[in-house]
This record gives sequence, C-alpha cells and structure tokens, in this order.
Amino acid sequence: MTQTARRIVHLGGKDALPFLQGLVSNDILPLQRGAGLIWTALLTAQGKYLVDFFVGRREETLFLDLPEALADDTLRRLYMYRLRADVVLSPSDWKMTRGLTDAPSGSLADPRHPALGWRHYGPPLPDPAVDWNAVRVANLIPQTGIELIPNESYLLECGFERLNGVDFRKGCYVGQEVTARMKHKTELRKGLGLVALDQPVPVGTALLAQEREVGHIYTQSGGKAIAYVQFEKAVGEMTAGSAKVTRLE
Repeated sequence: MTQTARRIVHLGGKDALPFLQGLVSNDILPLQRGAGLIWTALLTAQGKYLVDFFVGRREETLFLDLPEALADDTLRRLYMYRLRADVVLSPSDWKMTRGLTDAPSGSLADPRHPALGWRHYGPPLPDPAVDWNAVRVANLIPQTGIELIPNESYLLECGFERLNGVDFRKGCYVGQEVTARMKHKTELRKGLGLVALDQPVPVGTALLAQEREVGHIYTQSGGKAIAYVQFEKAVGEMTAGSAKVTRLE
C-alpha cells in the first residue's frame, strides 16, 4: 500500500453529478446508483488536457480525488463553472491509500487498469512501498505532471480510451468536439509507446531517430520507459541523450 500527494474533496448538492457530467470526459452518472470510482479529466475548449482525477462514491458520500499539485486550480475552475447550480465542494480529512493486494474493507478498484489494484479513502493506512513507476511503465499508464502535461496533452494520445477515462456516448462536455473528431475522423500519429533504453536519462529527454526528434522519454523503470512518440518515425535505431533506445510497442 502507498499514499500519494492527493487531495480529497467531498461533493454535495442535488446538482453535483449532473453538473460534473457536463464538464468532464467520462460518464459519472453511474455513481447515482451506488458505490464506485470513475477516472475522468477536465479539458480546455480546444480539447487539451487540464487535469485528471477520480470521482467516487463510498456509501452515501460523493467525493473527488484530485492531484494535490493541481487541486487549487481545479477547484477554482469548478467554482467558476458552478454559477447557480446546487453544488457544494467541501474539504475532507480523508486520506487516499492504494495497494495491490489484501484490499481493506471499503476499498474501490482503480478503474484504469487491473494492475493498479485498489484505492482506499478514509483514515490513513500503513504504507509499505510499492514500485508504482514499474507498474505504470509495464502498462503504459500516464501520470499527472509527467506524461500528462496541462494545456499540451490530448486524451486519446495518452491512452484515456484504453484506460477507461473517456466516454464517447455520454454527450457534450468541455473539449468534447475535438476529442470526438480525433476518435472518428483522424488516425493518431502520436501517442504513448513503450521503449527499451540501455541507461536512464532525464525525464523529458528528446528521442532521436536519424538525428531527427521523434518524441520524448518520460517515466523509466527496469530498462524500459514510457515515451511520447511519432508512431511512423520512431523506428529503427534511436537515441535519447547518451542512451540507445529501441521501440517495443
């Protein structure tokens, strides 16, 4: 189990879920029916990533699980959109703990991927180490502030469809038009891929093929890394700084 820098905010008011439904990339209305956890994102009007977070329900309590580094900006944005809707966002003393085995009572499965285990909300729990970077690299799971870059990243290039973070049937939300167009009218030419490298390099190091930049290297573990690549050009012998790089997928 391990805790990370997250902020939990309780969500109340009769308009809470419909209000969020019109803003975020995923369908969160299933939480009206009972406990669960849904991963979603807020986008700019141009379809670029602003923040990803979880919307959850434990018993009768709705809550947001936000990355601490982006929590203040996210809450300000939600307050701006709220207008006269009956929505209450209130601080919580809950902590988030996550783990892979021996899930405590009341835990919720991480909806992104089975390899990510469970998340627990409430009093802090014991915190044995888990190599989450290794888990993320093995399963191409992006992280806020590393692979997911505000005002730059696009959801589909970062695997949100594969990781259950976007719903194409839910109707309108901010940035929906661009996301839908990328899904239905274009072929993705860039996105996250797995590479092998013979030595670590600083996060963000440019990936070169035939001396041309074809991507960047991000999270690394065990001689592998998540890279953002141009799919057609990131082939053959490549380098990143002094490292030799091979595309795996």
